[in-house]
Amino acid sequence: QVQLEESGGGLVQPGGSLRLSCAASGFTFSLATMNWYRQAPGKERELVATITAPGGILDYADSVKGRFTISRDNAKSTAYLQMNSLKPEDTAAYYCTTMWRARRYWGQGTQVIVSS
Repeated sequence: QVQLEESGGGLVQPGGSLRLSCAASGFTFSLATMNWYRQAPGKERELVATITAPGGILDYADSVKGRFTISRDNAKSTAYLQMNSLKPEDTAAYYCTTMWRARRYWGQGTQVIVSS
């Protein structure tokens, strides 16, 4: 079965960096577009970044452009989200997700807290 497991969240000071990982299994990772979403308390879930499979086309929310970088390692079936210059407003639960065979799958999420 499809499984997605995020890791790498934590508490970081404003201006700091974190790298989130999403370990995937149960599907052909190299063929799947991967997304990172986030959800802050009391807010709707927001699409943060996307990386397609063929060609690795990247897309970002305006709020994170120039600070976040999405990448993938197909040999490890893992997607990453490098987050730099973090701001308090980046505080949220971060989820990786993919659509596979017409069904969307989500990981359990990893919490990021940006605070001094």
